[in-house]
Amino acid sequence: MTNHSFWYYCFFLFVITLARYFLIAGGAYLLFYLLLGKSLANRSLHLKPLMSSSIKKDIKLSVLSAVVFAICGAFIISEYSLGRTLLYTGLYKYGLWYLVVSFIAVLVLQDTYFYFIHRMFHQPLIFKWMHYGHHGSKEPTPWSSSAFDLPEAIVQGLFFVGVSFIVPLHFITLLTALITMTVWAVFTHLGFEVFPNSSKSYWIGRWLIGSMHHSIHHSKYKVHYGLYFTFWDKLLGTEDSNYEKQTHTREF
Repeated sequence: MTNHSFWYYCFFLFVITLARYFLIAGGAYLLFYLLLGKSLANRSLHLKPLMSSSIKKDIKLSVLSAVVFAICGAFIISEYSLGRTLLYTGLYKYGLWYLVVSFIAVLVLQDTYFYFIHRMFHQPLIFKWMHYGHHGSKEPTPWSSSAFDLPEAIVQGLFFVGVSFIVPLHFITLLTALITMTVWAVFTHLGFEVFPNSSKSYWIGRWLIGSMHHSIHHSKYKVHYGLYFTFWDKLLGTEDSNYEKQTHTREF
């Protein structure tokens, strides 16, 4: 890997992060709200009309978050260049099987990290300056997926900084985890229920967080803190007791 300055990496990663956000979140918004909105109206989770001002605030916060994530990424690359991280580039260093195992491990670790910091963010003493911006838009859209206040963006970004020092990860695994995070965040903030109602009877609906699951969090605040999986919500009693009985009409 060619060595560049820290600020070069910051700028490069900021552009990549922002492009990823507008491509994935913007693409989802274009598809579900502008092209298919009317035909999918019966699967909409929105109770009120969308406000353009809320979307603009989400985008502004997302740009700010992209700056933070770019700085975190630049730090990781700089530390890798000095041989201080556990990132690696040799595809067969740990075997191909390890790429899959480490990817799953990162998702499980991130989901655990996210659950507990997310639950902490909702404590009244810190909510207004740590997490209020994300809930500024009462009706989440794909644009809300990366809308974080500065302190929250820092805490979110620190996960990948930390994991790069404690878990051996191929760069492919790290990039795949980042893309998965972005896609999943857009999916859970979609504002439309994609999973069929019957899916709650099967593992995909019971253990994976979908749009309705996270929309309930934006409505009730005190339930549904997970990122990818419902495990911690079920284990620690923060899953809405009526969730599995609800339909996509959002009767709660």
